[in-house]
Amino acid sequence: MTRSPNSLCDIEDLPDVGIVMPDGCRLSARVWRPVDAGENPVPAILEFLPYRKRDGTAPRDTLTHPWFAKRGYACIRVDMRGNGDSEGLMEDEYTQQELDDAVSTILWLAEQPWCSGAVGMMGISWGGFNALQVAALQPDPLKAIITLCSTADRYADDIHYKGGCLLNENLGWGATMWSYSSRAPDPALRPNWRELWLERLEKEPFLPLVWLRHQTRDAYWRHGSVCEDFSAIRAATLAIGGWGDAYKNTVPLLVEQLDAPAKGIVGPWVHKYPHFAVPEPRIGFLQEALRWWDHWLKGLDTGVENDPDYRAYLMDGVRPQRWYTDRPGRWIAEQAGATTHLPDLKLTLSDDGLGQDGSLNRRVRSPQTCGMEGGEYCAIWLGPDMPGDQRADDALSAGFDGSPLSEDLDIVGAPRIRLKVSADRPQAQIAVRLNHVHPDGATTRITYGVLNLSHRDGHANPTPLECGTPYEVTLSLDHIAYRVPKGHRLRVAVSSAYWPLIWPSPEPVEIHLTSGEISIPNRATPGGDEHLFHPPESETPLEVTTLRDSSNSRRVETDMNSGETSLIVEDDFGLVTDNHHGLTHGGTAYERWTIHPDDPLSARGYCDWTQELSRDGIDLRTETSCEMWSDRENFYLQAKISAFENETLVFSKQTEDTIPRNQM
Repeated sequence: MTRSPNSLCDIEDLPDVGIVMPDGCRLSARVWRPVDAGENPVPAILEFLPYRKRDGTAPRDTLTHPWFAKRGYACIRVDMRGNGDSEGLMEDEYTQQELDDAVSTILWLAEQPWCSGAVGMMGISWGGFNALQVAALQPDPLKAIITLCSTADRYADDIHYKGGCLLNENLGWGATMWSYSSRAPDPALRPNWRELWLERLEKEPFLPLVWLRHQTRDAYWRHGSVCEDFSAIRAATLAIGGWGDAYKNTVPLLVEQLDAPAKGIVGPWVHKYPHFAVPEPRIGFLQEALRWWDHWLKGLDTGVENDPDYRAYLMDGVRPQRWYTDRPGRWIAEQAGATTHLPDLKLTLSDDGLGQDGSLNRRVRSPQTCGMEGGEYCAIWLGPDMPGDQRADDALSAGFDGSPLSEDLDIVGAPRIRLKVSADRPQAQIAVRLNHVHPDGATTRITYGVLNLSHRDGHANPTPLECGTPYEVTLSLDHIAYRVPKGHRLRVAVSSAYWPLIWPSPEPVEIHLTSGEISIPNRATPGGDEHLFHPPESETPLEVTTLRDSSNSRRVETDMNSGETSLIVEDDFGLVTDNHHGLTHGGTAYERWTIHPDDPLSARGYCDWTQELSRDGIDLRTETSCEMWSDRENFYLQAKISAFENETLVFSKQTEDTIPRNQM
């Protein structure tokens, strides 16, 4: 019997379907599919992650995958090898092994009797990255992808480096994965769970040691960077991002560079799926995705090909807050392309301000603590992670203020700044912020960019500066869509430090600015929405019993004896029991980023995580920690894992290394 396209299906939920790779490694998949898929095969939608389907992503999976399955799809959520309930070991992110496993999984899915042979791939963050990378490998059954919060360039626009500067997220996220990958499989699913767990612990790499050995854009980073050859992607691509996320540049880039059919949506959101993301407004992401899948995987005419190429949420300029529950604004739409065709407003930087003619002769020697109001690089845990009032950082920078605006200014795109700059040291960096100054002086960061001046001519072969020699440099700030109201002002702020977002130069630096110009893409926008989305839908949330509530905090402390300042981030992810299968899980994280305002070599990052897992009298816990510091020549890192079963230490290891600085 043929299924009606408008009817909802009865579905089954298979928690542990084995998919065996060519080398014999068994991957564990959770599958939601219509109960009659054997008689009426359906397309498959794959999400391929290291973040553990049994506990880690279960809450969001429950909201999402059953919804698609009820509408005629098989949704497959696979734990990558070495993670969750899958066998094998994980060596790094986006390895060729990972991508080969994903391709093998797609080919396996297409051959199943319950699959129509058409496959889509979807994911956010890691899953969004590998969806693009797998699409570039062109497995024949893969017809379409939906990539969220991802990047096309693993060196220039991920969590490792930005503008050739070392992001502290390189250590922070490395600490997260050091902890995530230390967890055991669910003992209810794997009778050999202890053997798999101990093998993982023994072999698990501390990835910051890998990433920090590649301080330039070499072959390591070119692998998996789809910007190397956009034409390799032939699958229809829906790209989605958020202005509160770290990955603001990918969506417009893909829209304008892909030869394959491509559409883009950017909302006000942090690093979350847009049907449950914050800040509001959310959208009916599942309905948008269904239109995409129905057209490209089922051949139905859903109108997606006629959608605007680029839909973005133009945020109203509001006062700075550490967290927003909603952002007022409106949806704008570009039928063809994204933003490169929009006109630029060009403003000069001079000693008289922004947009004022005149000479420029400004020197800045920012304290190493400049940047404390920068917020989290990638807001994901829902704490007070947004940039704060920029006045404190601006006071430590060279600031250029414009006149009050005579009309609203809608900034849509990536501002670009050109500077003539010299430095009194061979190694220097700059951070540039475009800020919104309110009439009472409160200052909101609109967007920003950073540049290691040794990378002024590119990221592959950096060279030191000649002290006192002026250089023409350009850098793009992150994409944004933001309205500055009439009567308010713009400010460009330039500093020589931006802690704790980026690791500092090896010695204090004074930079000298002698000319500058910023190009700000702007768009004439009517008052109302140019596009409307359906309201968000989702499936019934996962039922859990909460044993400990979650909480998040972020604070700055100054040691009055030493003069050192620390940013401290504490996240308690709570402790819950899954009411469906009975697994109890939770965790906590602690980060401390310390520096003295006069001494870049005092910089120190420390991260500590605890993971908890229990069922049926088995209580498992892993404790991980890591630390990083530097001198003028080297970075120093150390890390530790301890694992406990029923409070007995069953495994422990430490690693440490010294890595030379390379123009960093």
